[in-house]
Amino acid sequence: MKISLIGGGSWGTTLAQVLTDNGHETLVYDINESAVNKINHGEHPFFSNHIEGIKATTNLKEALAFSDYLVLAVPTKFMRQSLKEINLNADRKLHFINVSKGIEPETLKRVSEIVDEEINPEWLGAYAVLTGPSHAEEVIERKLTVLTAASFTPWFAKSVQSLFSNQKYLRIYTSDDLIGCEVGGAIKNAIAIVSGMMTGYGLGENARAALITRGILEIVRVVVYMGGKKETAFGLTGIGDLIVTASSLNSRNFNAGLRIGQGIPVDQVLNESKMVVEGVRAIAAAKDLCRSSNIELPIIEVAYDVIFNHMTVEDAITILLTRELKAETIE
Repeated sequence: MKISLIGGGSWGTTLAQVLTDNGHETLVYDINESAVNKINHGEHPFFSNHIEGIKATTNLKEALAFSDYLVLAVPTKFMRQSLKEINLNADRKLHFINVSKGIEPETLKRVSEIVDEEINPEWLGAYAVLTGPSHAEEVIERKLTVLTAASFTPWFAKSVQSLFSNQKYLRIYTSDDLIGCEVGGAIKNAIAIVSGMMTGYGLGENARAALITRGILEIVRVVVYMGGKKETAFGLTGIGDLIVTASSLNSRNFNAGLRIGQGIPVDQVLNESKMVVEGVRAIAAAKDLCRSSNIELPIIEVAYDVIFNHMTVEDAITILLTRELKAETIE
């Protein structure tokens, strides 16, 4: 089968290799000529790995003509504009597989909602999200990984499952909770930044374990508020994804938080990051939810003040530790 990937970054190129390993033809579209040239010469644009069987182009029309299946692998910061361009160049129904994790802060929209808004009904086919605990650095090395394909359209979730499943290193489950999977994958990035902050500040494993445990509660609250299922947050796309990103130097969100916790100014950390730190946008979006609802998200609220209001990490920890004492619940 032919599959087009929109975005030739670390994850998009890696997934193109997965699909190629599975016997599919792939074409990666990216506006970065350097990345496209590297891919066409068998080089991964972000890692030192050799890749094979993958073609790339800077021509969006060529990518759209190549396949009806589009893997959306661009940061959510650029998702809406990318979809506008796809819509302008579409000439038939397209099926979308989103692999980016984020919520649009300005609108609190999930990627599936942005797709619905930006793609005309005559061009819009099925939609799924492919998400879960995954570092591209490991997948490109063909290390064992397990993900979830979620869609409101059962046949499409199964189609994505079949496309990406690899009996040697990649297993895909399906889910009908599209909302829960999209939200969980976005909000866990916010908690991962906080985990990095705590580690950079010098706190230990005890604190990280507590953060992950209490952080998953905040993920649950946002998932349920936005219409997802609580149990989804306790699966691969919630706690599974949080575990892998809240403690690994392979996580751009954890790394960003780590440097902030070490005292490096937030603006400098974000400007020096080679990839978009989605957790910052997730923190902003979740903070907006707090303002417009009665959701209690104490960890994310102090993270917002550290990133946007120049609060120190020490003061943020003090605020969390001096909150009213209460019984532990999972509600």
